[in-house]
Order: sequence, then C-alpha cells, then structure tokens
Amino acid sequence: MKDRVNEPRKCPKCGRTYTERPALSRYDNDTLICPDCGTREALESMGISIDEQDKILGIIHDKYIPE
Repeated sequence: MKDRVNEPRKCPKCGRTYTERPALSRYDNDTLICPDCGTREALESMGISIDEQDKILGIIHDKYIPE
C-alpha cells in the first residue's frame, strides 16, 4: 500500500486527479475519494454551508483571501 500512496487516482465525486492519500467516503464507508471531498463530507455532516466549506478549503490550500 505504501508504494501506491502517490499513485494518481481520479476522485469519483469531483473528478479531480489527485496523488495525496485518499479519504474514505462517509456515505458508504467503501469508496475512496480525494482529500478535499473527504473534508467536504466531514464539514457537511456538521452542517457547514457550501460557502463556508469553500473558505475552509481555501485556507487549507492557502488560496483564501478574506473579504
């Protein structure tokens, strides 16, 4: 498994190709998804809005610019 960590994968939720360690979808506990979709699923389960999720992911990726 360790050799496969950096292997390119395509996220079945968003379609993005990623090489980071995958997340396990909370919806079926079987599907591997990209880390961003995993973060979104976790935030959604806490009732965080899509706009707030975008801000949080922007901060994670150093792309968030405060208004």
